[in-house]
Amino acid sequence: MASASTSWAEKEFEQLDLGDARLNKRARILMDRFAANPTASVPKACRGWGETMAAYRFFDNASIDWRALMAPHWQQTEQRMAAQPVVLCLQDTTELDFNGQDAFGLGPLSFEAQRGMYLHPTYAVTPEREPLGILDAWMWAREKKDKSGIRGGPKESLRWIEGYERIAEMAESLPATRLVYVADREADLMPLMLRAQQLGTPADWLVRAAHNRCLPDGEKLWQHTGAGVPVGEISFAMAARHGVKARTVRQQLWVRRVELVAGKGKSVAATCIIAREVGAPPGTKPVEWRLLTNREAPNLATAVELIEWYRARWEIEILFNVLKNACRVEALQLGSIEKLERALALFMVVAWRVTHLMRLGRTCPDLDAALFFEIDEIRGAYLLTQVTQPAMPKLNEVLRLIARLGGFLGRKGDGEPGVKTIWLGLKEVHVAARTLRGLRASGDAATCV
Repeated sequence: MASASTSWAEKEFEQLDLGDARLNKRARILMDRFAANPTASVPKACRGWGETMAAYRFFDNASIDWRALMAPHWQQTEQRMAAQPVVLCLQDTTELDFNGQDAFGLGPLSFEAQRGMYLHPTYAVTPEREPLGILDAWMWAREKKDKSGIRGGPKESLRWIEGYERIAEMAESLPATRLVYVADREADLMPLMLRAQQLGTPADWLVRAAHNRCLPDGEKLWQHTGAGVPVGEISFAMAARHGVKARTVRQQLWVRRVELVAGKGKSVAATCIIAREVGAPPGTKPVEWRLLTNREAPNLATAVELIEWYRARWEIEILFNVLKNACRVEALQLGSIEKLERALALFMVVAWRVTHLMRLGRTCPDLDAALFFEIDEIRGAYLLTQVTQPAMPKLNEVLRLIARLGGFLGRKGDGEPGVKTIWLGLKEVHVAARTLRGLRASGDAATCV
């Protein structure tokens, strides 16, 4: 995405300040190249040997802090959030496996023999699942266990609490926007809930419960919540994944307001929601969620809304999928964790860009495609698919053509394309656009249809 991506990159990184105008320019060029062809390696994304060497020098530059690279995107994300009544702030952790690579500073992963690092971003999306951007991120490598089996370094659970604290700070500058911290079972931490209560809960929190806690009267949380008649039902379409066929899930809901013990003389008020699938196909594990939130759910509608907010947590898994399989960050060979952090800062924004295009194509299909793609890319999409180009191509139509080049069939029952076919199609469109530009540059404009 040359000219369109350039204008987007310039806007997204308008406030970039690395202390040197040349570094600022190089960062924007790299973002332009990676956004144009997210599947390409660094040498392939760059235009020539000189530009490739400049990219590696950029990643080698110890004066560049990866946080400074992401700072302008964080600012733009906050501006997009300000236009929304509700923003879900999704947090999760993913492993980046660099096993077999000779990079300094990496550490063990789930298995001690693996080498890599961890990434823990905060991802802002709307309740309708439109990605607004990345708000924050933690990157680190674990220390090895000592002879007694104890691992040094800061407690990794602190990142969840710090994540909420940063969202709470942001809530003060976004008074018209309700921020909701959403996380999976790792965030079921009493210190997090207690910290939110101490701060006055400036941002709501919604986590999947991992612990069947004891209530003040000795009863167990899940049994207490699931007793009695359900308050209602919810149904939704669950897409196929991980060997599970797509199906319609029907869940019964139980809701209870409870006091959770938070230490001697302390408690946290919370709402527990249990969503339990009924009528699951034989041989299929029923879908059951147990959620905890500071928010009250006095009726079925508010309980359903909270469940929909939790279901939106899947968007951060899509982000990780694009980062690993489209941007192929685990194939980066940069020699040290500091260099990898600088590259990951750029690729996180690229991954957001791909998911943002996918969602906008669904929610705002009639937007002018020229706002997101350059003229040659649009022309290339129509030429490669042998479709007649209209005078004003729309975003959804161009995205579907791009996805077709990535393997999307576009049959009546196929729905809208996903991120994988879009990122694969972008590669083909990028090649077509470069060919059209090359033909013009060589003077063969007459051959450019």
